[in-house]
Amino acid sequence: MLNVGALREGYVLDHIKAGMSCTQDEMKKAVECGYWPLFRYSPELAAEGKNPFQLDSPAPDTDKLMDFLMGENRFASLKNNFPEKADALYAKTVADVKARYEKYRKMAED
Repeated sequence: MLNVGALREGYVLDHIKAGMSCTQDEMKKAVECGYWPLFRYSPELAAEGKNPFQLDSPAPDTDKLMDFLMGENRFASLKNNFPEKADALYAKTVADVKARYEKYRKMAED
């Protein structure tokens, strides 16, 4: 997953095809496609009898997931070097994104 702390250190920046000037756009794409869900956990809400877990992301648009992945050199090079394995891993990534969102949605409803 995209790690904001790593972005600050420049760790992930060299992996974005569009370059460093587009990091905010890439982060937005990561959220929209479900690769990086947004949520909050506030323990003080539990003391009020409320659910401390809040899911802020809408349902992922997994149709945009491949566009996001291909915008990252590490994922694009996987496709170039190992196309069959890449396709299987991309399909698993889509399934994982959907499953993770569903899990978080249920946690937010409890």
